This record gives sequence, structure tokens and C-alpha cells, in this order.
Amino acid sequence: MIKVVFFAALRDKLDCEGLTIAHTDNIQCVADIKQQLCEQHPHWQSVFAQQSILSAVNHTMTDESFAVKSGDEVAFFPPVTGG
Repeated sequence: MIKVVFFAALRDKLDCEGLTIAHTDNIQCVADIKQQLCEQHPHWQSVFAQQSILSAVNHTMTDESFAVKSGDEVAFFPPVTGG
């Protein structure tokens, strides 16, 4: 299983804190997780279509091509600004 969590405004937009998905042959990288989430929740497509969504695997910033495996935690969140 892969634990997926959502943070900040993204969590509010999706109305979901997180979920788990099965690690299958179809899920090899972060982009595959995004695709599966959109297939399971079609109303999330507009949110995940945004290029600015950031991702992390096991608390390390990644891009969409980063490989995932069973037991990983994948986090999605909006861009962070500071002052």
C-alpha cells in the first residue's frame, strides 16, 4: 500500500486529508499516482492538472518521475510562499 496525504489548501480543495492506494504494476512513479487518483475521483482532475502542485515521497521533495514503492508516503501540496 502507498499512503497518500494532502496538505494546506489542496486538502481543502479535495476535501480529503489522505488515503491509501494499492501498489500495482500500473503505479511506478508519482505521476502514476496522480493519474490513478484522477481516475478514481474525476472531480479532482482540475486540481491535479495544475502545474504548481508539489510532491514529496517519504518527506523528500520529488518530481513526477520519482519512483514509488509499497510502503511509501506520497504527499501533495500547493506551492509554499514565505516572507
